[in-house]
Amino acid sequence: MSTKKPIIEIYGADIMCASCVNAPSSKDTYEWLQAAITRKYPNQVFTIRYIDIEGVIENERDQDYANRIQEDEFFYPLVLINDEVVGEGYVQIKPVFTALEQLGFVPVEE
Repeated sequence: MSTKKPIIEIYGADIMCASCVNAPSSKDTYEWLQAAITRKYPNQVFTIRYIDIEGVIENERDQDYANRIQEDEFFYPLVLINDEVVGEGYVQIKPVFTALEQLGFVPVEE
């Protein structure tokens, strides 16, 4: 059981991923994940960040991921939880929830 606060990162761009037809935009994915996680795991603390791969990037690690996406190593939006890739391109919610639960998040029964 980890008490470490998960860091969820979404790397993306305003332009849609060419191979992700009908997928939500990177920004929409960020907002959707934030809402879904907050609803399923209320009162559980996490950090969520959106990194625009075409914007100004301040740190080397984020720049490295941005470069790797631009070189087609990953599709975007790319979702990481504590440095582990949990989704890319057309992001599914289940792997995100699974990763959070492995970190000790307890879902609220609906």
